[in-house]
Amino acid sequence: MITLYGVPGWGSAISELMLTLAKIPYTFIDVEGFDQPGPNRALLKARNPLCQVPTLELENGEIMTETAAIALMILDRCSDLAPPMGRAERQQFQRLLIWLVANVYPTFTYADYPERWAADASEQLKENCIEYRKSLYRWLETELRAQPYALGSEITLLDCYIAVMVTWGPRRPWFELNTPGLMSVADAVYQRGDLQQVLRDNKLI
Repeated sequence: MITLYGVPGWGSAISELMLTLAKIPYTFIDVEGFDQPGPNRALLKARNPLCQVPTLELENGEIMTETAAIALMILDRCSDLAPPMGRAERQQFQRLLIWLVANVYPTFTYADYPERWAADASEQLKENCIEYRKSLYRWLETELRAQPYALGSEITLLDCYIAVMVTWGPRRPWFELNTPGLMSVADAVYQRGDLQQVLRDNKLI
């Protein structure tokens, strides 16, 4: 069975939703506090030198990190969680999957711990990252013209990202006002019966 090292509500929640959708069994190990010295950091760092969540230990003992890589691994096992090959929606899925981790994720890396990167201007760095993140979400809103999910009537792994990310800064009221399309996608995910337990475990509903 897969072992997933994560923290409820963090980026590992995306992988939990994806694994649950794919009906892939996993065991969750909470490493809350991993970003500070202590036993949970040591536990995680022994498996992932970058000490990031999610970190997956696969059935064969191999380590898998990076949510986009995890998504692709899951698609190898459950191909119906992305649009079919050869369709325009598949290209858009691939594009936005990588776009999210390449563009939106770094704004959290720098805004959550600004003192690590700009000790003399940490508040300015944090503010700039948050404003840039908002602009990214506004752009993403223009790309999602389908419903109820991001790419149409069927849920894909991309929807797992959106469902979790709208619970992070700048928080739900901002999304409701500025990106109602993203919020409606998230709400469609929250209504799925097969995801209720993992959604509750991660305090997403």
